[in-house]
Amino acid sequence: MKMKKFLSIVFAAAIALNLAACGSSTTPAASAGSGSAGSSGSASSSDNLIVVGFSQVGAESDWRTANTKSMQDTFTEDKGYKLIFDDAQQKQENQITAIRNFIQQEVDYIVLAPVTETGWDTVLKEAKDAGIPVIIVDRMIDVSDDSLYTAWVGSNFRSEGDEAVAWMESNLSSTDPVNIVHIQGTIGSSAQIGRSEALVDGAAKHSNWNIIAQQSGEFTQAKGQEVMESVLKQYSDIDVVYCENDNEAFGAIDAIEAAGKTCGVNGDIKVISFDATHAGLTQTLAGKINYDVECNPLHGPRVEAIIQDLEAGKTPEKLAYVDENAFDATTITQAIIDARAY
Repeated sequence: MKMKKFLSIVFAAAIALNLAACGSSTTPAASAGSGSAGSSGSASSSDNLIVVGFSQVGAESDWRTANTKSMQDTFTEDKGYKLIFDDAQQKQENQITAIRNFIQQEVDYIVLAPVTETGWDTVLKEAKDAGIPVIIVDRMIDVSDDSLYTAWVGSNFRSEGDEAVAWMESNLSSTDPVNIVHIQGTIGSSAQIGRSEALVDGAAKHSNWNIIAQQSGEFTQAKGQEVMESVLKQYSDIDVVYCENDNEAFGAIDAIEAAGKTCGVNGDIKVISFDATHAGLTQTLAGKINYDVECNPLHGPRVEAIIQDLEAGKTPEKLAYVDENAFDATTITQAIIDARAY
């Protein structure tokens, strides 16, 4: 049993005994942790559920939707949990407010999928002072004190980018000019930083690689299409579009085809993407995405394993990278897509 719940029960018992001593035996004792999730009291319930507050970035992509579902499917009441979910709509200030609400509600654990890497020190110090462990998922955070969070689960975004660059090195001309359009993710997010650094460093090693345009598509299909439409009006000679997630790739493909050009295998423009969602791999099988690097969104079970370790008094690993694959349009099969859980 967690210490704060134990103290609440002891306190309630003391009140009950005091009332009985005063001749108030007909007055029931207050229940420990009786506040609801939406109240200013404790979110802990009398049936001893483990209360998890989850602040999600938003719902900007298919990947994010799968990530949310994984958490919701994992932290259910029949498994002994109460999940308080908050959608930040891609705004850090909303996440900071959510974390403070979780602290006020006295949740047992806070899970944070951060919008950006920086700006978390103050609010996470508040969570630490309240004795609430914080688990970071997906994107990393940059804080002055690593003890402000208990553990992190996610992908090695730089490694993902390096995987894509290695494919480009094997499949692009080593002598002819290669003009690259770079559609970045949300600026300042770990995924954007790692995948962007990989491409920029890769281009620096190849004198014939030219990044002719670089702009954020915000990890959304609409913005990815908008960026690609703008670039196509400025440049007629484009060899590669490097999109930092599947949804941006879908938007870029729509823009390319609307402009009367072709993309993918045997197309005018090669398309690189990340996430490898079911929809992304379907486009890869269709030959419209040349290479799709996996970013596994199923973090729910991994976070639960960390919580169970903490419940048992164990110390979980500080950083846990997930295993991931990459998929080439020339080798992917329908069986691979059918086996996807997201």
